[in-house]
Amino acid sequence: MIYTTSDDNACLQLLLSDYSPSFSFVRINTQVWKFKYTNVYGQMTAKAFGNASGTFGTGGFPNKYIALHHLSINIGKKLNLGLFESIIFGKEENNNYELKYLNPVIFYRALEQQNGSADNALVGMDLKWLLLPKLSLYGQLILDEFKIDDLRKGNGWWGNKYGIQGGLHYVDAFGVSNLDIQGEVNVVRPYTYSHGTMYNNYTNYQQPLAHPNGANFKEVVGIIRYQPIPRLNIVAKGIYNIYGADSTNTVNWGGNIFKDYRTKVQEYDNKIGQGTKNTLLFLDLTITYQLRHNLFIDVSQVV
Repeated sequence: MIYTTSDDNACLQLLLSDYSPSFSFVRINTQVWKFKYTNVYGQMTAKAFGNASGTFGTGGFPNKYIALHHLSINIGKKLNLGLFESIIFGKEENNNYELKYLNPVIFYRALEQQNGSADNALVGMDLKWLLLPKLSLYGQLILDEFKIDDLRKGNGWWGNKYGIQGGLHYVDAFGVSNLDIQGEVNVVRPYTYSHGTMYNNYTNYQQPLAHPNGANFKEVVGIIRYQPIPRLNIVAKGIYNIYGADSTNTVNWGGNIFKDYRTKVQEYDNKIGQGTKNTLLFLDLTITYQLRHNLFIDVSQVV
């Protein structure tokens, strides 16, 4: 889905959205010439310890941590390209922020992960391209884990975990002032974002850090925003989503990113929507009118 972030980079929704609860973090922005580099160091909450039924026990809410790096460059006046990585880490004992993750160099941990690191590293790239004066193309590719040989074979190996986002944003569409149209496609493979422990999966306080569906889904999103007069806003949204769910709590088809990915059902022949296939159609029309400063009336219809 389309979620905004506090960053001004337009395409970070599959990396870090504002869907999960807030957490404490430090952000450092560095800009040199056409390059912009962002470092984020944060403390989050892992899934609480509990019993087999999933209720909270007396173990409390343990911490987990994130280190995120994003490097972007403006190429000309119309194209912005970015590279990023994020590392999720933590452990049950002596669970403090590891000083080695303060290293600001991008892809440092992604390379070290190949030497047996148990932490969860995601890497990827994003872009924003101004096709026409008021029409922009944006997109993102995230890679959790993959093997190029299995990817070429198309054998559905479970470890080929990635997500793709692509969208168009049309401002003042068709020459109509304050009419914006946005369309977006999101695809995330099974088992993406998941890991072997609650300290390393891509979650915070029992919510996904990126898309609310977790993984194992594909969707199309459309949004129309119109402001015919200064005090009146009209927003129409439509979402068509196909996702795979687990038939029982003991089965893991890759959609529930809280589950241990080592409990996967099969090694090969994994595909998006596997498990119990579900289809979701969401339609929303919201009309907002400002009576006076900071006083609004909302009328909404959801289907």
